Formats: sequence, C-alpha cells, structure tokens
Amino acid sequence: MSTLFEIQDLHVKVGDKKVLNGVNLKVNRGEVHAIMGRNGTGKTSLAYTLMGHPGYEVLSGKILLDGEDITACKPEERARKRMFLAFQYPVAIPGVSVASFLRATLKAVRGTELQPSQFRTLIKEELKRLDVPESFMTRSLNDGFSGGEKKRLETLQLRLLQPKLAILDETDSGLDIDALRVVSENLQTYRGPERGMIVITHYQRMLNYIKPDQVHVFGDGRILQSGGSELALKLEEQGYDWVEKLNEKVN
Repeated sequence: MSTLFEIQDLHVKVGDKKVLNGVNLKVNRGEVHAIMGRNGTGKTSLAYTLMGHPGYEVLSGKILLDGEDITACKPEERARKRMFLAFQYPVAIPGVSVASFLRATLKAVRGTELQPSQFRTLIKEELKRLDVPESFMTRSLNDGFSGGEKKRLETLQLRLLQPKLAILDETDSGLDIDALRVVSENLQTYRGPERGMIVITHYQRMLNYIKPDQVHVFGDGRILQSGGSELALKLEEQGYDWVEKLNEKVN
C-alpha cells in the first residue's frame, strides 16, 4: 500500500504553550488509524494543526498529503486538497440553513456548483442513509441541534465532500447508542482503498463499528504506544496508566 498521509516529527505551540512534541504518523491508502488518550494530552491540538488552524504554530516538522508538503497551507487549501475535519463541538450559525451551507461547501471544495436537481437527488440519498428527515435541510446550521444531530450533519458533510483523508475528533462524543450506531456504520461504509481516516476517541465503543488498522496512544503531545485493534481493548480494560509508566521507564 502506498502512503496517503504522513506526519514527520511535528512540534507545535499555542501562544507560549507547547502542545505537540514530535508526532510521527503514517497513514497508507485504505487505512483507519485510531488515536486514544486522556483529556488534555494534545489529541484535539493535533487535529486542529493538521487542518491548519491559524492559532497553532508549527515550530518544526512536516505534514504531507500524497507526498506534497502542506505544512504551510491554509485550512481552505487543505479542504480543496480533500482533507476533512469533523469537530468535537461543531459551531452553530443561526440564520444559515443547512442546505445553503452544504451547497456553498460543495462549491468551495469542488470548484463548481451542482444544479439544484442534482443537489436534491444527492442530498435525499444521503439523508436516507443517516436516517435524517428532509426538514433537517431548512433548519439553521447546528442551531438548537442535539449532539446526535450535529454529528449526523458532520457525517453528511463528509459523505458529500468525499475527502481523501477524514479526521474525526471525538465524533462519538454526545451520541446515544442508536445515533452512535448509525453514524459509525456510515463512516465504516465510507472506507475505501484510496481513502484514509484518523479517528480520535476516548472509547472502544466506536471502534466496534469502525475497525482500525492501527491504534495509537497519545500522551504529552506525542504518540506513546502503537499497536493493532487489540490495543484499544487493552486500554478499555486497563486504562492508560500502564502505557504512561512504560514510557517513564524508557525515558
């Protein structure tokens, strides 16, 4: 398998605080990588850095997509290069309908606008997949949405935009059992031989649906341990203490 995405010795700060301390990660085409770790260890900082958030200053290291160095690219450039971030806490935008937002997003990423009839056909199919009523499209973006509705909308965006690399920042946060199943199964069916996913999560439960090729334990702004899907099960049973103690001995 060829490499789709790579992070090379990435060091990052926010203001005066160092948040990433030498992250290395390689995602091959067709792979799903899960990143797990305690709160405050830098997982969301990693996600924001990968999408080019201007508040995160890269001190050294590289971010490569399809072999191209995108470390200095703006967020909109990364989106056009087919990267996607599903936020842990999607922002509400009162007065902007879901339909208007999705049409504008598709145009910005694709460079062309779909005909209204094409857009309606595409949307209907995806709404059905996610078990979402068509009235959803007339509501203001994330305004008054439940946690499950916000995450279904993020999943809808992903399926419409068809990114090469999807970064999911705690998509399972705030989901009940049924919503978790619907969202996770749709993400699982999105997998493909030319795509990659980075799934950031606290819990094994989402990984019951989205089977990771590799699991990484994040701590102190870096990857402490990597392994197969069995590593997530061990973390669920034993927590993170053993990983942190193991790294204390090594260092």
